[in-house]
Amino acid sequence: MRVTVTADPFDPAALPAELGGNPAAGAAVTFTGIVRSTADRPITALILECYEDLARNEISAIVDRAITRFKLTDAAVIHRHGRLLPGEPIMQVITTAAHRQAAFDGAQYLMDYLKTNAPFWKQEETADGVTWVEAKPADDAARQRWE
Repeated sequence: MRVTVTADPFDPAALPAELGGNPAAGAAVTFTGIVRSTADRPITALILECYEDLARNEISAIVDRAITRFKLTDAAVIHRHGRLLPGEPIMQVITTAAHRQAAFDGAQYLMDYLKTNAPFWKQEETADGVTWVEAKPADDAARQRWE
């Protein structure tokens, strides 16, 4: 298991290579979240605040639960904080398991919990200023299906 919380950029191709090599793993799933800016709501940056130790501990607990629940052979999460520009990777989840369904379910579980439970505070920077990002009911509903 690996959990990294950092302000530094990361290479989305690097972590999958690091997680390989377990002969019990028959499947690997990788998801990379990217900062987006849409035509109807353009942003100049996404700002994430956190206490690194708290975020790392909370994410580690979520990853431990995923490994146990889905019988994953391994899992890793990278999550950035700070000021991120549209198009930059913001987070990555990788799961490995004996079978593909467990790897997919484990990855989706982690993504849903990270979106709602990881201790990050988000702001969007636009031409009009900076505003806090509110929680979305759809994200909460996605997480609740795992309860």
